[in-house]
Amino acid sequence: MKLNYPNLCSPITIGNVTFRNRMFSAPMSGAEITSDCCIGRSSTAFYELRAKGGAANVTVSEVMVDPDTDGSHSFHLVDTNEGSIPSFTITADAIKRHGAIPSLELSHSGQSVRAYTKTKERQEAPWQWGPSSFIRRDGVQSRELSVAQIQTIVRKYGETAALAKRCGYEMIMVHAGHGWLLNQFFSPDTNHRTDQYGGSLENRVRFCIEVLQAIREAVGQGFPIELRISGDEFFEGGYHLEEAVEIAKLVEPYIDLLHVSAGSYMQGFGRTHPSMFLPHGVNVYLAAEIKKHVSVPVATLGGLNDPAQMEEIIASGQADVIYMARALLADHELPRKVMANREEDIVRCLRCFTCMAERVNTSTRRCAVNPMIGRELDGMEILPARVKRRVLVVGAGPAGLKAAQTAAIRGHQVILCEKEPEVGGILREEQAIPFKYEMYQLGLTLERLCRQEGVEFRMNTLVTPEYVEQEAPDALIVAVGSSPIVPPIPGLKGDNVILVNSYYLEQDRVKDTVVVLGGGLAGCETAIHLARQGKQVALVEMRPELAPDANCRHRPILLEEIRKQGIRVCTGHKGLRVTSEGVITENPAGQEALIPGETVICALGQRSNTTAANALRGTAPYVAVVGDAWKVANITAAIYQGYHAALDI
Repeated sequence: MKLNYPNLCSPITIGNVTFRNRMFSAPMSGAEITSDCCIGRSSTAFYELRAKGGAANVTVSEVMVDPDTDGSHSFHLVDTNEGSIPSFTITADAIKRHGAIPSLELSHSGQSVRAYTKTKERQEAPWQWGPSSFIRRDGVQSRELSVAQIQTIVRKYGETAALAKRCGYEMIMVHAGHGWLLNQFFSPDTNHRTDQYGGSLENRVRFCIEVLQAIREAVGQGFPIELRISGDEFFEGGYHLEEAVEIAKLVEPYIDLLHVSAGSYMQGFGRTHPSMFLPHGVNVYLAAEIKKHVSVPVATLGGLNDPAQMEEIIASGQADVIYMARALLADHELPRKVMANREEDIVRCLRCFTCMAERVNTSTRRCAVNPMIGRELDGMEILPARVKRRVLVVGAGPAGLKAAQTAAIRGHQVILCEKEPEVGGILREEQAIPFKYEMYQLGLTLERLCRQEGVEFRMNTLVTPEYVEQEAPDALIVAVGSSPIVPPIPGLKGDNVILVNSYYLEQDRVKDTVVVLGGGLAGCETAIHLARQGKQVALVEMRPELAPDANCRHRPILLEEIRKQGIRVCTGHKGLRVTSEGVITENPAGQEALIPGETVICALGQRSNTTAANALRGTAPYVAVVGDAWKVANITAAIYQGYHAALDI
């Protein structure tokens, strides 16, 4: 078979280990960390899923090597805990049995320990330790590690690496990026030492080199050691690409693979994990430049999910390995699909940060478009139905499409009716916003996957109780969605007003000055898009804050983008009426104020199509109402509800 992406699919040998392709699964904390910091069964299944999906390597993240100076609740691999070695061994076996190479990320948080927990009390629970005495930007104090403590941590890296090899891991990744401890020693922002571990670059890299030497002694020659660094910290006072090149040259003799990431969690989460507002592969140039100066293979990553782009990166010599994290949550079978020339079937990551936010909120994992993530033990396989049923799905939005696909995979006869001529539902409106195009693309991909499974599509078809009676389905899944809220504000139905849902159809009507009425997630993202087009944009919101419906990872990045784009923000403003000049509001002082704009975008939210949904209840032996028809929420809820409604048939 002629491969569409021969470079991406080609094997690579690192140390004495050969990997089946160049698509590696980047470190991601597991779905379940036990109270004693072992790998829970859910986490084992979480990592195994990517191995089964064809990734060449699966990196288990992250093992904190010295709990005495690192209070993070992460994995600990120690021989003093009876459950530790078995849990790590079982996980390595689960990865290996699918042909992937298991790797273990060794790390130390340093002064960044607990930096991302929600409560101040948890942040301050342990003492933070770092290269220097330092007050973090959030006000938390860290202490300076002594030379004796540094040497203990070096020894712990070696001991943990030896245990990892004993448990069956075939590569070690050392985390020296993103503001973790080794990176803190690299960075002039956090390393103010005057001894052998501070000052010159050689001194600042000394700790890392000692760690790498200890690991090499523990695992032996030929065992691959990978080092992850930030190619640029991207903040004032940190180091930049030129110095990263020198760091790479200093560590090169001690490693087999150099993994070039970017940024620092504390000061640029949206660059380390490129947000939807940044181009895919925005950090690749860092790896490409560093690769010019070293002879070991170089890995890159950062919002990559397009096989054509990844192929070009490898083919052009910018990097030797592609790492993916979120892309392999969205579609764990991405590597298998690439290897089988099925790239059109890939479900693309939306870069919505649902996965990252879930980690903060519940210490588990979730993906907006893949309902198995973090719940792999609850349904890693969609099993065939014992009795094949006739299933009617009403509505071809994300919930209906996912329900139809899942039911068809189970072997049911599935008919999908949609009253519009196109699939996608509310996702259709995203096609006009470049940084949200993958949401529109999701509808098209799900349609394609449904058709492959034999789903019968009936477009331009309004389903009534009489229609259901005529079709006589055994199961009815109602996914009739929602409609935009248009309150009785005078002028809101004027010629200068465009509903946000219809923007993709009427974008040519938008003038140079715009008022977006409604500061929820949809309104904010539309405002950003219009500002990027060069429009003068004002964002009007009745509540005291913008985008309360955005998740905790996406929202700060969203608000920063609003600031960067120079959007005028009018919170606490209640819309009173719309005129040809803009929107008249009641401001926080209770006074009328004109927010000028030639065009007004109405983004005041959605309301469930409850009447349509209720009319179909009781018309079949099994009826499930899913997605926005049940409760207006988000893509995640729609996908999950559609998926499970189909499993319940």
